[in-house]
Amino acid sequence: MVEAMKFMRHGDLVPDSTVWDLVREQSDALLSREGFLLDGFPRTLVQAELLKHFLDDEKLSLSAVVDYEMPQAEIIVRLSGRRMCRKCRSAFHVTWRPPKTEGVCDDCGGPLYQREDDNAASIAVRLEAYQHNTAPLIRFYKDLGLLTPIDAIGSAEDVYARTVTALRARV
Repeated sequence: MVEAMKFMRHGDLVPDSTVWDLVREQSDALLSREGFLLDGFPRTLVQAELLKHFLDDEKLSLSAVVDYEMPQAEIIVRLSGRRMCRKCRSAFHVTWRPPKTEGVCDDCGGPLYQREDDNAASIAVRLEAYQHNTAPLIRFYKDLGLLTPIDAIGSAEDVYARTVTALRARV
């Protein structure tokens, strides 16, 4: 994880080999009879192929791949306004969920901070990396019949409801 953090601090994608090592460390969870949910993985075609081969070898399958869709301008506003609590990790937003006292967590009183990768320069790097490395996954999973697009505009509750509805429709 230390190796991965070096890249994430600058808004860069973590190399495929490092990410795959982290996923393989959790392979017991992937083999659970209850199923699993991966958040933010895979992010490249190499990672998707590694996952596909692993699942094929283990005779497991994916039931869906969720693609949250949002305009780039909205992504920038959301990320650049995000603030996190150093103590309890609660999330706030300067516009949509501001703390009662600026810079202080409503939940535990801890200090709020802006993540290193939520500044304008890092966000630009992340969005460029997404277009180059992650966007091709849309075609990959669409061709496999697994892609489930979800409109990510709106409240967390609205997006969650759309997600649950879409996933239930796939069963």
